[in-house]
Amino acid sequence: MSRRAFRPGSAAALALLAGALIGCQTETGSLRKARSPVRSGLGTNDLVDVRGQMDADELGGNEAAYARAESLKQKPTPEQAARRRSVLCLSGGGSYGAYSAGVLVGWTASGDRPGTNGRPNFDVVTGISTGALIAPLAFLGPEYDPQIQRFYTTIEKKDVYTLRPVRGLFSLALADNGPLAELVEQVLTPDVVCRIAAEHRKGRRLYIGTTELESKRFVFWDIGEIANRGTAGDRLLIKKVLLGSSAIPGFFPPSKIPVTVDGKTYVEEHGDGGTTVSIFFRPPFVPPEQRTKQGPDLVGVDLYMIVAGKLFADATPLKQRSLTIAASSVSSVIYAQTRGDLQRMYLMALVTGMNYHLAAIPGDFPAPTSSTAFERGPMTEMFNEGYRLAAAKEAWRSTPPCIGPGESLLGRYGTDLTYQRRGPGLVFINDQPTTFPPGLAPGLMPVPALPGRTDK
Repeated sequence: MSRRAFRPGSAAALALLAGALIGCQTETGSLRKARSPVRSGLGTNDLVDVRGQMDADELGGNEAAYARAESLKQKPTPEQAARRRSVLCLSGGGSYGAYSAGVLVGWTASGDRPGTNGRPNFDVVTGISTGALIAPLAFLGPEYDPQIQRFYTTIEKKDVYTLRPVRGLFSLALADNGPLAELVEQVLTPDVVCRIAAEHRKGRRLYIGTTELESKRFVFWDIGEIANRGTAGDRLLIKKVLLGSSAIPGFFPPSKIPVTVDGKTYVEEHGDGGTTVSIFFRPPFVPPEQRTKQGPDLVGVDLYMIVAGKLFADATPLKQRSLTIAASSVSSVIYAQTRGDLQRMYLMALVTGMNYHLAAIPGDFPAPTSSTAFERGPMTEMFNEGYRLAAAKEAWRSTPPCIGPGESLLGRYGTDLTYQRRGPGLVFINDQPTTFPPGLAPGLMPVPALPGRTDK
């Protein structure tokens, strides 16, 4: 067997390759040792490429487009304004629903409108997930505020679910939502169902959204129509819809709902409506004989949306584990979906002349990092914050997401960044919120002047 001669050129190539590999290992090792900005208490949203951000803000045009759009919106006539029609839409969000509950109860206390206990008698209420649990009581009015408050300030994890991690890996869900089913049973009394039916007959509407899991399609259920049928299974069906809508995928089991198709019985599985739509709108009811090809007249309708959560996620250090990275990415998608749905609803309000009102947990409020914690203390704090803001008439904004302070896209021309406080977002380290980087405090941070601007 012949042996190849060893050439000097080959030696040089090997030396270059070895050097490159060593260089890669050195760079990778140094990057692994370096702390991320978030681990150092710096929120990425506050790390600004000065020129890149100036172009992103000035050429993006979100604020200018919003102002232009608002100037074109159809204004209600005195007759339309006098109707005072309103729609309430409640999003999903697990234990963050405590904030939504606080907004509703605080809204009652605010006395916004004389004779209505501060809160309108909504023509339509829609709910998804945790919003589905609040929706029936919100639909029936302030008389049920004490129940809403108890539901979100006195319960704990054990009152909602029981974990079964080993068994759950090989079954429908990691947790048993039997305790939650008992709570729904206590709230959804026969009297409540009868009252929902009575309001339905007056023309008001209550809708709950679920996801049919096999087709992956969103379904909304007319709860008032179901309650008004007067059959023995109405209350059970409504309960299944509520539990299905709040069934966190993989965590809670879906609701099995029998349906009849051309005389044959099948069973559908309905889960969390938030997996397909985070929040949804339905118009006030119009009798068939009054409907037109132009659709319902929505000019002047007040569209209220309460988000059980923040519009933008808090920054948290990322553990270098595949499952953690995957979970973080899923969370990013959920937040983006919520913002997208809220922007879509703003466009709906814009073209129809509705008034857009949005409430969400403030970015600088230290909400828990997990929506499935269901701990009494943090939930009470979220409820109190929602109550405080609503009672003070400070809970609402009229702009969609990505218009507020620090909500524009981040624009970068490179990696040379400066710290500039852009918005109210928090950084969580070891589940504890930090507002400012270590060693810095409000008023001490340099805020560079952007080229071409006079603001500081």
